[in-house]
Amino acid sequence: MAGSVLIVDDEDVVIRSCERILAPEGYSVQGATSARRAMEMIENGSFDLVITDLKMPEVDGIELIRWIREKSPGTGVVVITGYPSQESIKDALELGIIDYLPKPFSPQLLVDITEKALAAVKAAMGKERPEEEGDVEAKLKDITEVIESYRTRPGALIPVLQKVQGILGYLPPSVQRIIAKGLNLPVSEVHAVVSFYSFFTMKPKGKHNVRVCLGTACYVKRAAEILQKIRETLGLDEEEEITKDRKFSIETVRCLGACGLAPVVVIDQDIYGSVDPVKVPETIKQYN
Repeated sequence: MAGSVLIVDDEDVVIRSCERILAPEGYSVQGATSARRAMEMIENGSFDLVITDLKMPEVDGIELIRWIREKSPGTGVVVITGYPSQESIKDALELGIIDYLPKPFSPQLLVDITEKALAAVKAAMGKERPEEEGDVEAKLKDITEVIESYRTRPGALIPVLQKVQGILGYLPPSVQRIIAKGLNLPVSEVHAVVSFYSFFTMKPKGKHNVRVCLGTACYVKRAAEILQKIRETLGLDEEEEITKDRKFSIETVRCLGACGLAPVVVIDQDIYGSVDPVKVPETIKQYN
């Protein structure tokens, strides 16, 4: 099983929708229509990830997240809300959420964020891939020097993450723990920042990086089909995000800010609008 997920929302239709989307992906999914019910379920069982609404009667999402942080600190949290105000998201981030889902969201976006959130949970448990260990070991001295140069500066986390990603190309779990220790911060805080800001990535990038927009405007215009065609062209299965020769990598994004050109694909700095799935191989061939 890919992981256990608890959906918390006072709208039963949201829970059912999430179940229909995530269960076929291999996730074990349960639902709770209130924060109090969610607390009972967490006390009586084990969940890798909780996806919770913020606006709920009696006990709201923020209080639930605080409770999870105290009672089940190893559980990842993603916020799902139709009211993503700066203040509420700031409060949630300070409590160590991994990411948030604004309503409405596409099925692919839910799958993508769930996958990334569970990767962050596994990262906190110290699970790395062998190739990541080699990458980090080769650049460890440079990474350590960056941390040392910023250790005593206020607000050092984001500048350190930017510089380390510039050195390594990505921010794998082991590097996040090194940064957390060097800056005397909780690992969960580092994970939250890396996961929240789209500039940062936890996975290695290829020489050419392909970004596929799965925002609503693109999704309704066959973005999922385009994504699948790109995978087929590059010889990548559903689990892979970088080719074996590291020439191409692929990632999905929520929005590229070009909804009028939907569906949109960006390769390196080149923007392709109104993409036709049939023409994907021809476009990719230009970068070989």
